[in-house]
Amino acid sequence: MANTLLAATDLPALAPIHIGLPVWQHSSWASRWFCEPAARQQNLTYYARQLSSIEGNTTFYSLPEPATVCGWRDKVPDHFRFTFKLHQAISHTAIPGADLPLLDRQIALFSLLEHKLGAVLLQLPAQFDPSQLSQLGRLLDYLNDRWPIAVEVRHPAFFAKGREEQQLNRLLLEAGANRMIMDTRALFSGPSDSPLTGEVRLKKPRVPVNVIATAEHPVVRFVGSNDEQTNRSKLQPWVHKCHQWRQQGKTPYLFLHRPDNKDAPWLAQLFVQLYNQAYPDSALPEPVKPGSTQERLF
Repeated sequence: MANTLLAATDLPALAPIHIGLPVWQHSSWASRWFCEPAARQQNLTYYARQLSSIEGNTTFYSLPEPATVCGWRDKVPDHFRFTFKLHQAISHTAIPGADLPLLDRQIALFSLLEHKLGAVLLQLPAQFDPSQLSQLGRLLDYLNDRWPIAVEVRHPAFFAKGREEQQLNRLLLEAGANRMIMDTRALFSGPSDSPLTGEVRLKKPRVPVNVIATAEHPVVRFVGSNDEQTNRSKLQPWVHKCHQWRQQGKTPYLFLHRPDNKDAPWLAQLFVQLYNQAYPDSALPEPVKPGSTQERLF
């Protein structure tokens, strides 16, 4: 009987997965993660050698100069994908997107990143409710499929499995926009173990985890705890879901937080280890381990 098994090189390539953190620099990483003194002056360059994306919060508060954006672009390899938030004056006004001059300026800045811009994140406030969905639709139309968009909502009605949530999901499906998934279950597991954890719990939303891909670039924000076993148990389902998305041709983004984000690289490392144990034939290169000078790429 003829051998019908495909060689590994004959298997169709899976879509990529982009893994990142909410920051690309921390004063401790040069010695604890990168293990290179030069990383203190070249933090983005060293970060991009380990992970393939970043959840960029800086543009939520202020817009950088064009030269700064071009500098970021030139410091990362071709496979790296920036993900930046739309400015809060666009997302948190009474009418999202009403400040069109600011939006146009941000669009121009994002364009400077060229193919290294991955997804654009639209984080809406908790007071954004179903009555404003038409305004969201107009904003998504204005963005006009320039880049993958991920929309984060926080109003309870959008998690109640009712008509309002169906309307949101339908709007995103029709617009080709991704519904951002926030998973804070690990963060809120058990009693608070430090003042910092308590502070972070006050800032992060505690919303149900609705696993849905309304477009081709599902985005997950995972907020872990300080307990490895809790993180492991809550990360495990995302290992399988991200692999399933990749098999479907989707390109997932996974951003990993910790109460103190100086520890977030080790959460990324845990996810990659769990993924490689589950799917060794599709293994991801691991980030540098503490104390190692080895450099690996996603």
